[in-house]
Amino acid sequence: MARSQNPTADGLHQTTFFELQRQRVFNVAEAPNPVMPAAKLFGVVLALMGIGMVIQASHAASTTSSFAEWFELIKEHLIFRMGGIAALIGAYRIGPRGVRRFLPVLMVLVAIALMLVYTDTFGAKLNGANRWVKLAPGLTFQPSELARIVLVLWIADRCVRLGDQLLDFKTGLLPMLLVVGAFFGLVAAETDLGGSLLLFICALATMWVGGGKVAHLAISVISVGGGAIVLGATMIPYIRGRVDMFRGGVINEQVESSMHAIQFGGLDGMGIGQGQVRTSGIPYLNSDYVFSQIGEELGLFGTSLVILLLISFLWFSLRLVLSIRDRFEALVAFGLLMSVSVQAMIHVQVNAGLAPPKGMTLPFISDGGTSLIVSSIAVGLALGASRQLSTSSTSPLK
Repeated sequence: MARSQNPTADGLHQTTFFELQRQRVFNVAEAPNPVMPAAKLFGVVLALMGIGMVIQASHAASTTSSFAEWFELIKEHLIFRMGGIAALIGAYRIGPRGVRRFLPVLMVLVAIALMLVYTDTFGAKLNGANRWVKLAPGLTFQPSELARIVLVLWIADRCVRLGDQLLDFKTGLLPMLLVVGAFFGLVAAETDLGGSLLLFICALATMWVGGGKVAHLAISVISVGGGAIVLGATMIPYIRGRVDMFRGGVINEQVESSMHAIQFGGLDGMGIGQGQVRTSGIPYLNSDYVFSQIGEELGLFGTSLVILLLISFLWFSLRLVLSIRDRFEALVAFGLLMSVSVQAMIHVQVNAGLAPPKGMTLPFISDGGTSLIVSSIAVGLALGASRQLSTSSTSPLK
């Protein structure tokens, strides 16, 4: 172990090997100002959107019966991607500070939307799940996606306002955990255990970086997160079935085909618009299993390119967060960029057979208007923090 110059009771502080390596990574990642990593992060998002547009056009070629139908579907994808870019730029212009004063209202509105999914008037049920709110005929919205963003913003604000009071469990952390638990329960009951766990992970990670005690948060992870997984795997049929698929006890054509698609692609793929799996009508190949379609059509080259872009997303996200000096904005950027990164990681793991099947899209590439717009808003708000070159405090990760 190395010794630092930070004084403690004995005059010296013992720095562990892992703490030393973490500090080295932070020193390398930290940028002089957030502008450059923000610009590069924006470029990565545009690249992912471009790949997504190509893949969606390819998938539409086998699911439509005429050029006119294909063109209409492509136009819809293009509109959503243009909307995603507009949402990203709009969120960038607003920034975390622009929405901070509206957080109480946004929390109430999101909570109401999460309850509306269970109503007959506004709810839209699909495949046995109550995850959507009907905005208009043929237009639905998934409020759990937006709930993740608003909750991260609210937690970041509370952590900054509480300060040292956050170390007190009863008056600091517990009220926030109760709110997170309520949101978690509403999303899990839809049923969407994967989405609820993603929300839970992002919320607790933001609390931890914001100053919450590890011991307090660990209890929450074990009791709530662990309990939900065990309960779901033993009591809820569809979750138990997916765990059995992962363990190999149950064969599912969609899951098997998604892994075969990656294998069939080989090194250079079978070509855009080609492939046995992508032309066999496997459902959700353009959304929940789009990484498999990339593997079959573009091969190892395509999957490696996507993974490289996702790693770049992580790296530039870290550089951006470490370069933001305002504590609230740094926490917001951390939580929002983490939510996009973890969602992408889960998607790739599921498609590669490394995690139980979970209907989760690949940000900026998969089909799905809500996911695309919300991911764009999340990144846009994080990039918006780069517009404030405040030096009032250091990054909360340091």
